[in-house]
Amino acid sequence: MPKEFMSLGLLSCKTGIDILSFFFFCERSQLHNRIKPAFIVLMYAFQASWVSSTLGFWFTELIERNCQFTSWVFNDRPHCFWMTGFFNPQGFLTAMRQEITRANKGWALDNMVLRNEVTKWMKDDISAPPAEGVYVYGLYLEGAGWDKRNMKLTESKPKVLFELMPVIRIYAENNTLRDPRFYSCPIYKKPVRTDLNYIATMDLRTAQAPEHWVLRGVALLCDVK
Repeated sequence: MPKEFMSLGLLSCKTGIDILSFFFFCERSQLHNRIKPAFIVLMYAFQASWVSSTLGFWFTELIERNCQFTSWVFNDRPHCFWMTGFFNPQGFLTAMRQEITRANKGWALDNMVLRNEVTKWMKDDISAPPAEGVYVYGLYLEGAGWDKRNMKLTESKPKVLFELMPVIRIYAENNTLRDPRFYSCPIYKKPVRTDLNYIATMDLRTAQAPEHWVLRGVALLCDVK
């Protein structure tokens, strides 16, 4: 990370600067570094922070990432975040945890655990941010389907490999025990499930035992291309 960002990070801890805004500046710099000089894409594509199956998909994602960051600059913080568009989604979730920790006196970051709530809304239905945490959209479910009425996992539909999930609220709580009845679903950046692509886990409601979905390899993906 550049020295100026490290300094800003320390400053944010001392003065109360919006941590997610600090995260945004880091992400924006990463995008800027990927599109210079002179859009010579083929020469630096192998060093890019994200990989797409075709140059067309890669360039489309570049435009979408820039749109999210530009909107953040000129229209304030988004009500709902496209997590696929971040170079460092783990850093995004950590920044959110830090914000909640700072807002609750006596809470310690080391004791904060991620929690989530799958909503019934899609991205266009969101008109305001949540009271605490963040809304994210654009995640795909692989290996299972999602029952939108009963808000739980269900078997995949025939010939459907990926199912777009509704908006998910992600937040953090102070050292709470996880409900063992939920399926702890891993999130990956890409369909290739490696440690480098792993982000975090989300708890998804299920009528079956969680092991049922473990055997099916159910996961959430930020991108399916």
